[in-house]
Amino acid sequence: MKQSIFDPAIQHSDVNRKTVVALERISEVFRSLLWDHVKVIGLSPIQIQLLIFIGYHDEELCNVSHLAKEFQVTKPTISDAIRVLLKKELIEKRVSDTDRRAYSVVLKPKGEQIKQQTENFADPVLSILNQLPFEERRSLFNALSRIIYGMNQAGMLSVQRMCFRCRFYQKEGEGHYCRLLQVKLADEDIRLDCPEFVER
Repeated sequence: MKQSIFDPAIQHSDVNRKTVVALERISEVFRSLLWDHVKVIGLSPIQIQLLIFIGYHDEELCNVSHLAKEFQVTKPTISDAIRVLLKKELIEKRVSDTDRRAYSVVLKPKGEQIKQQTENFADPVLSILNQLPFEERRSLFNALSRIIYGMNQAGMLSVQRMCFRCRFYQKEGEGHYCRLLQVKLADEDIRLDCPEFVER
């Protein structure tokens, strides 16, 4: 029988399994923090996440197809969430000039207001991270960015606008280089969601 990551007897002797369990615990914290806002605002977690994403990303990324990939859910799930946000007058549609059936969504003032009320839901995690020494934070970020890249390469994360996947990124020995910005990048300079990203 396959040994489970979640069997404590197996975990104790394997740092990889303990790391997976640690990541799963952290994901539970994010879910819990988001649900705390859900109770107050009266929106679902995905609806709040959509408002935050729409508020910080270009209109071209805020269509049903892309949002479904971004959040790794089905198009009908995104369409349902958008329908509710439209009904509550938190967002509005912008119909494409080239295809009248296609549209993007943008925040309305009321949606911007709710985004501002909810976008800091992860701040308690940030305050805990800030207590760690810089070298530990940098090391942690370096490891997590490589894990995220690996997940993307394995097809577990469908959308990732990070340096490692960008046509402007170049590996330089042990370091990194951005050909667009024409600067060397330290490990902590690697971006996970770059507005200038162009897929390689």
